[in-house]
Amino acid sequence: MRGAGARPVAARRPGPGAGAPARPQVRRLPNPRLTGLGGGLFAGAAMLVLGFLDRVLFDGSLTAYGVLFLPVCVLTALWIRPGDLLTAPVVAPIAFTVGLLPAVPGDGGLGGRFMALVTALATRAGWLYGGTAVAAVLVGVRAAARRRAGTAARAGGTAKPGAAGGAGAGGSGGARGSGAPRRPGRPTAR
Repeated sequence: MRGAGARPVAARRPGPGAGAPARPQVRRLPNPRLTGLGGGLFAGAAMLVLGFLDRVLFDGSLTAYGVLFLPVCVLTALWIRPGDLLTAPVVAPIAFTVGLLPAVPGDGGLGGRFMALVTALATRAGWLYGGTAVAAVLVGVRAAARRRAGTAARAGGTAKPGAAGGAGAGGSGGARGSGAPRRPGRPTAR
């Protein structure tokens, strides 16, 4: 029995999300956004590690090295942030060269290693061009998709005045929002 001075018992409220069904944890692939420098460091470091592994596991097989180069190019092109897309095809050949340093056998000191590197670059140019082309195609597809998304967003109602249709289209309209036609050869007032 409760007395006159007893406090009422507070009703328990369920915690946030207690009534909602639990969502299963979906495991997603990593989706980092690398800057241009970060993409270059990623590709260079990955190819350096793969060059060492190629030397140890495959006895410096440059075909295996070329095959391993392609996924690095794909990941670099997919993980670079949209503002730095053009760096992906640039860093691919640099990373290929960095990874070749441990992969090629060099005899006769620094000169021998340099000649082995140049020879490997010349004889494995197909892999180099292929990986760079894959990165360039992926960058082109991502840039086109980004442009298409931007065009769709502008067409959805966020377009600037005079950007589509009407008197302002194509620069043939008047000064900002006024319906007056602009004379040719004269800049509009801002």
